[in-house]
Amino acid sequence: MMPVTSWNLNYSRIGVDVISSGCCSNASLDRFTGKNTSKGTRRSFRKCQGKRKLSCFRRDIARCRVYPTKTPEPLVYGVGQGPVSILDAKKEKSSPFSLSNLFEVIADDLQTLNKNLRSIVGSENPILLSAAEQIFGAGGKRMRPALVFLVSRATAELVGLKELTTKHRRLSEIIEMIHTASLIHDDVLDESDMRRGKETVHQMFGTRVAVLAGDFMFAQSSWYLANLENLEVIKLISQVIKDFASGEIKQASSLFDCDIELEDYLLKSYYKTASLIAASVKGAAIFSDVDSTVCDKMFEYGKNLGLSFQIVDDILDFTQSADQLGKPAGADLRKGNLTAPVIYALEREPQLRTIIESEFSEPGSIEEAIELVKNCGGIERALDLAKEKADNALQSLNCLPESIYRVALESMVLYNLERID
Repeated sequence: MMPVTSWNLNYSRIGVDVISSGCCSNASLDRFTGKNTSKGTRRSFRKCQGKRKLSCFRRDIARCRVYPTKTPEPLVYGVGQGPVSILDAKKEKSSPFSLSNLFEVIADDLQTLNKNLRSIVGSENPILLSAAEQIFGAGGKRMRPALVFLVSRATAELVGLKELTTKHRRLSEIIEMIHTASLIHDDVLDESDMRRGKETVHQMFGTRVAVLAGDFMFAQSSWYLANLENLEVIKLISQVIKDFASGEIKQASSLFDCDIELEDYLLKSYYKTASLIAASVKGAAIFSDVDSTVCDKMFEYGKNLGLSFQIVDDILDFTQSADQLGKPAGADLRKGNLTAPVIYALEREPQLRTIIESEFSEPGSIEEAIELVKNCGGIERALDLAKEKADNALQSLNCLPESIYRVALESMVLYNLERID
């Protein structure tokens, strides 16, 4: 018997079993059925030679669709009708998600992106080019352009578009350039020496060159953006660059401020993280020429996914080790940047306020503050907030047709929450 790997993701509405195997006899197909907790939805999975097929049907909908996949990687699939809740998600799996698995359906698109990134930076100034190459060469997940490709292909199916346009592809490159420019500037502001295991641009070339390199990439991306000749997208992406600055100013003006409200934290997180994701996926939908309501839903998906990602990052700052983080645990707290876990903990522990307002002047005070955040429910309540935003992101995808691209977009939401496990 061939080994079988099973993943089970059980939402409050949807239970999905995905089973993969190497091969089986055509004469004897093994059938597996997953049934959800709400009435009327059933899923069937068959394992067959060289492929895995996912068959889904609802009793109240007279249709059945089958999607073959090339590799035995986990898929998460949600029926398009009705809200999907993941607040009580229970995940039982033998293998975790990975971005390489989720992005396999757009692997060719990402490969083309990587080839084009260096060429579109230009070679007018060797020093600036070398600085840009330093951070491009450090790799990275390419999550933002990947989301552009996934939304582009998912929305293209709504209008019968068979292939991506040059504007879709150029948008993905612009988004990665903007993101890279923001990282270069962030490393200067944070005085970070390492990024993705490599020296940062300002560490190698100095602060002056790093600032100019970031400015250059913002300017270059703006030039390419203007050449897309779509005023709505130009306004959308230009706002992102403004939001970056607003987020940094908002953060700098509230350091060690124990009276910061959760709404202020979420607004800052939107400016610094979610704005780019939201604008990029909406731009992708605009270039697919879909209805404006779909474009707005894609914006909501990107916004809530971005917020959920930032909240999870802020949780990991307390729960992971320095080796895992690549920086000291509680790094944001040390600098006075108060995130969701801290804001929630401050509501229950007065001593935490005293320690933070002292700016950790006493030996061992930062370690004490970290323990108070962990022991006062700050982590758990922040996780609930991340799940709430993730749930909102999933619901925004209900307007999309069922496809492998929607599957990947849904799986991105779960991948983010899984990072805490």
